[in-house]
Amino acid sequence: MSELKFTRDHEWVRLDGDVATVGITDHAQTALGDVVFVELPEVGREVAAGEACAVVESVKAASDIYAPISGRIVEVNGALGDNPGLVNASAFDQGWFFRIEPADPGELAGLMDEAAYAAYLETL
Repeated sequence: MSELKFTRDHEWVRLDGDVATVGITDHAQTALGDVVFVELPEVGREVAAGEACAVVESVKAASDIYAPISGRIVEVNGALGDNPGLVNASAFDQGWFFRIEPADPGELAGLMDEAAYAAYLETL
């Protein structure tokens, strides 16, 4: 399994072969509270890095989820439709949002590694 990379908007991305899996961090799901609904992007959609492409709704608020890298959505986590609480229970495993085929895998180099993300959280 590849290492996780992080955005300042609290998305995580993990490249496995030619596909990257995207979700929100434990910090994000804790801040949101109980997730009650997730709107996922359509499979086949082309997204640009930083583009809002999904929505997560909690008992507190609704928040956009941004594509951490550019590419084409190749899969969404259908389990979130029936059980959006997976985001709270398993943010880095079962609670993933979508998988993307990167247009430029080099974009991952511009994201934070785990240590940099931890340091970033300390500034918030």
